[in-house]
Amino acid sequence: MENILAPSILAADIMRLGEQIEEVSGAGAKYLHIDVMDGVFVPSLSYGVCVVESIRKSCAMTLDVHLMIVEPERFVEAFAKAGADIITVHLEACVDVRETLDLIHSFGCKAGISIKPETPVEALEEYLEETDLVLIMCVEPGFGGQKYFPESTERIRRTAELIAGKHPDTRLEVDGGITLQNVRTVLEAGADVVVSGSAVFADPASNTEAFMKILREE
Repeated sequence: MENILAPSILAADIMRLGEQIEEVSGAGAKYLHIDVMDGVFVPSLSYGVCVVESIRKSCAMTLDVHLMIVEPERFVEAFAKAGADIITVHLEACVDVRETLDLIHSFGCKAGISIKPETPVEALEEYLEETDLVLIMCVEPGFGGQKYFPESTERIRRTAELIAGKHPDTRLEVDGGITLQNVRTVLEAGADVVVSGSAVFADPASNTEAFMKILREE
């Protein structure tokens, strides 16, 4: 599968959001990662349904919406109707994981599942056949600009092995502390969708181009 860059708008300049989205899209990024935080599941607050709806009106990129919220099933319909293409929920936050994945699919979106750094990757295995994307968090979710946890590399590798044995079409996404200096490490471990915020939006066009050059080497 083609390696994909998903710039995270959590690190974008909100006053220049539209302009910066155009820059990363023009430089080759296929996905746009949108973190949704509720201040409960994670300690921060961030973008909501109205932001996804607004972006969708003028953006042709795949909208990769990551719900870091408790009981995400409450908001699946709203984000789907706002224009999300992929909706990722946390295994730790769902009342019923399988029902939530089915609900996402029922609205025509691809369904992703994510886990925090302390959750064993083996917990994902029973859901892989219903999952289009697995997101491995490489930092504790809730804040941008954190440093990559080195132990994430082995977690990515083990997840890639689970996916290969259970549902090879599932995408393996990574998020948290991904930079131009360590992106090859996560790709070699098995990731094929790379989320990066601070390392992209410090200079959206040129940094996206630099990431894309590395992603296309693999």
